[in-house]
Amino acid sequence: MKSRQTAGFLGHAGSLPRPIPAVEGWPASPAETFQLRSLHRGPTPGGWFYSANAFCSPEHGGTHMDAPVHFGEHAWSVEQVPVDRLIAPAVVIDVTKQAAADRDYRLTTADLAAWEAQHGRVAAGAVVLLRTGWSARWPDRLRYFGNASTSDASDLHFPSFGADAVRVLVEERHVAAIGLDTPSIDHGPSHDFPVHRLVAAANVPGLENLDHLDALPATGAWLLALPMKIEGGTGAPLRVVALLPP
Repeated sequence: MKSRQTAGFLGHAGSLPRPIPAVEGWPASPAETFQLRSLHRGPTPGGWFYSANAFCSPEHGGTHMDAPVHFGEHAWSVEQVPVDRLIAPAVVIDVTKQAAADRDYRLTTADLAAWEAQHGRVAAGAVVLLRTGWSARWPDRLRYFGNASTSDASDLHFPSFGADAVRVLVEERHVAAIGLDTPSIDHGPSHDFPVHRLVAAANVPGLENLDHLDALPATGAWLLALPMKIEGGTGAPLRVVALLPP
């Protein structure tokens, strides 16, 4: 039997690096960044080496999962999201050309219909990944967020999902999760976050700041997206792996 190939980690760091790049922290005042503090590093009284750290991090920085409770008061928190929502077949919709022409582009129902005309209906239980090409702009905060500010989120510019398309994916295709290679499942200029609210109402997680989506086929890969299991968490750092078809 031919074994599956591993595409590698679909995150800018793969795991929690030192530090999680501040470029991917959502603009906030004060700015929120990953912090790593050494508790001990060096020899012990017994003569052996020992090291340990403490860390502090926002839930929604770097490659991470938005739990449904992020925008749904009574929806699942991180530890309540079932594993079968996070280990599932992957569908990749490529809008790199549209995003290159319009940095605020949103996936449309026409895009979805065109994809399905070529590849077939999006299967229930799939994770839908939107490839915009935006991860190539990382770690340039100005090009990635459309604004270099670490404290002001009022004027951001990057592509994402559109509410009408997501409504179809959630209510008619019954997808397990959605994800993409930009900072948010709502496009940069959004101030009312309709996609976040739609997926939260349906208990559908969102995966943000993914990378290497160009390594995945439109269909046939499996996604493993496993977050840090934070009890009561609205989001969590995420390690994502794709298994490619033979």
